[in-house]
Amino acid sequence: MIAPLVAAMCLAVFPAVHQSQESTTPARAASAETLAAARDLITAGKPRDAIALLEPLDRSVVEVTRLLGVAYYHADNHQRAIELLLPVRDKLPTESVERREVVQVLGLSYYLTGRFADAVPLLEETRAWSDNLELGYILGQAYIQVRRPDAARESLARTFGVEPQSAAAHLIAAQMMVRLEMEPMAEAELKRALEKDPRVPRANFLLGQMALFRGRLDEAIALSEKELAINPTDAMALYQIGDAHVRASRWDDGIAALQKSLWINPFYSGPYVLLGRAYMKKGEPATAEGMLRRAIQYDPNNRAAHYTLGQLLQQTGRTDEAKREFEIAERLQGPVR
Repeated sequence: MIAPLVAAMCLAVFPAVHQSQESTTPARAASAETLAAARDLITAGKPRDAIALLEPLDRSVVEVTRLLGVAYYHADNHQRAIELLLPVRDKLPTESVERREVVQVLGLSYYLTGRFADAVPLLEETRAWSDNLELGYILGQAYIQVRRPDAARESLARTFGVEPQSAAAHLIAAQMMVRLEMEPMAEAELKRALEKDPRVPRANFLLGQMALFRGRLDEAIALSEKELAINPTDAMALYQIGDAHVRASRWDDGIAALQKSLWINPFYSGPYVLLGRAYMKKGEPATAEGMLRRAIQYDPNNRAAHYTLGQLLQQTGRTDEAKREFEIAERLQGPVR
């Protein structure tokens, strides 16, 4: 998940930001001591204790509100952090460490609440003085969400240490776009990567994956075969070819590709499930059962494996065993593919 990564990044950048000691009145001095204690609690991973310490204090004191907003951010209440920090951002000196922390936390809070357009300028401002790996990655994700592919590629290229105009940069950006389900953008990046380097690894595979999801089975096979021409030991490309053949009811072709995939990587459950389905269709229940049980051995939480095994057991008259498998599948989350 991204949230723990973001929180850890913020603590790493601001490990010991304490209130400025400008006031000399007794009330402010006492408050400063409390704020220092609250900061120590946040740094120690106890933001809720910090909130309890800060909530009774005078909210008109900028430092109280600022640190309370930071505490709410680390307590995963990002909307409350925004509400507290937004009014105090411009009350702090422009180049101060306190303002920089507010800008960063606001940007991350907007990002984590899905307000990517609001997050981008704040994350950009933060990058101007703290260009660390996590920030570059998060900013790249935000650029994708606001549909700025060139900016996303540039940020991710800096993060991964490749040239922004290289095939590798297009490939990295595409991979992140696929993850965020921005397939049209990803497809464009992958094609640009292949234009620059026809043998760049994984580009054909990802294009084949998108074709498979869209039901363009022969295209998925052709693209996956191009990936195999670059790397003949790519078990996932073979799995993808087998998947396409099984969906097209070409059982023997699917079995051949899936078996090769397992010879390269015998510990991935996906090919076993598809082999189970293929052997069921070929009328070989014993072989199908062996494949499905092997899938469950490697991944006990594979819902598709339990559900398909339940179907097989039901077909062969083993109703009690089938019922148990269906019950397990029902308890597990995720679709049966």
